Amino acid sequence: MIEVRSVSLQILLLAVSAACCLGLGFVLQQNAAQRAPLNDFLSPRILLDLMKVPRWLGGIGLMVVGMALGAMALGQGEISLVEPLLATNLLFALMFSRRQTKQPLGRQGWAGLALLAGGVTVFIVAGEPRGGTATDDPLRHWLIIGVMLGLALLFTTYAKRSRLSSGPALLATAAGLLYGVQDALTRVTGQRFAEGGLAEVLTGWQPYAMVALGLTGLVLVQSAFETASLRMSLPALTAAQPLAGIACGVGFLGDRLRTDAGALAWEAAGLAGIVVGIILLGTHSAMPCGVTQPQRAAALQTP
Repeated sequence: MIEVRSVSLQILLLAVSAACCLGLGFVLQQNAAQRAPLNDFLSPRILLDLMKVPRWLGGIGLMVVGMALGAMALGQGEISLVEPLLATNLLFALMFSRRQTKQPLGRQGWAGLALLAGGVTVFIVAGEPRGGTATDDPLRHWLIIGVMLGLALLFTTYAKRSRLSSGPALLATAAGLLYGVQDALTRVTGQRFAEGGLAEVLTGWQPYAMVALGLTGLVLVQSAFETASLRMSLPALTAAQPLAGIACGVGFLGDRLRTDAGALAWEAAGLAGIVVGIILLGTHSAMPCGVTQPQRAAALQTP
């Protein structure tokens, strides 16, 4: 029992530290990306332009550290346990943003904080995520991954038609789905490394898919950040990633959750609390609003 608790504490510290780095990194990235030319929308050129901005590089550095800490947490715990904890990155983003906007939390902020923290707690306590045997059925693997990638492609396609209205939220949702799949592949890669070392990792397709998903998700996120404020993009990103990750974890990684009626009801309530809390915090007035849509439209005309 003592060993289980110590491992759980280590996973908690790793995941929360990862969430802290991710939250701060997202704020710095958006501060820089909102000034990028709109001609770079959904183009890899946006990354080349943003690489010249020190604030963005700092945000990317924090994001890389957060992803590394998250990978360590995923290597020791079930994805269904780690993903809800990573969703708390929005709390740290809000804390950092409040230093810029000087806005109090108010009822909306406290309610969002309580719902997010309570939802994570309820889901973990009710579901009791634990490891199991990953399925060897390739059909199930590709079906779940295909659904996630298909939804991401669908959201991205619609986002192109509504760049300054619902587009940023759709792009952030698509990126969250990709990051959720990437987290699942990170766990698989860690398992392959534990079994056969670096040679086992490099002979699989998972690490290369992780890089492709990470770069694609990064372009989507920066395109969302450059066209709208964090209030429109970060909630969708933060909500989509854990949902996609949990779907992969339960779907083919062997994660097991309690499935009796009472547990399922509480798990659903916990997930609902997480999503509603994310929305309340992400749309809080303390989040920087960035440049206005007319300003972005005017920037589009700038050579």
